[in-house]
Amino acid sequence: MPILETDAEIDALLARTHRVAVLGIKTAAHAEQPAYYVPAYAQRAGMTIIPVPVYFPEATEILGEPVVRRVAAISPPADLVNVFRRSKDVAAHLPDLLAARPRAVWMQLGIRDDHVAAQLAAAGIDVVQDRCLLVELERVGR
Repeated sequence: MPILETDAEIDALLARTHRVAVLGIKTAAHAEQPAYYVPAYAQRAGMTIIPVPVYFPEATEILGEPVVRRVAAISPPADLVNVFRRSKDVAAHLPDLLAARPRAVWMQLGIRDDHVAAQLAAAGIDVVQDRCLLVELERVGR
């Protein structure tokens, strides 16, 4: 199953990741929260960020990029979907994630849903759970 847990697996995923959809991204008004500053860091590290906010219906642009309301509406598909949702809320996004068919889904530090992870992995989508994208990017020197 493509559930990635080792540093080597994470390193390989990051090396092939360029377009990151951020599900649950916050706006600049919430710059002190990880759901804003982690994708901002990834953007500075050279990744293209595709904001997919769950709230903020008035937002049309975040981090200088146009907002998309569903992961499956992103074209071409993102390499990775970085998830900023409470663990209990992740399952509600499973149909959208499966329809989007990203190469990988990354649940941020503190976020884990083994049932969702198993379904994504069964669909051939790499999964990372309970790890911080910013910390991992720093670790690999990006």
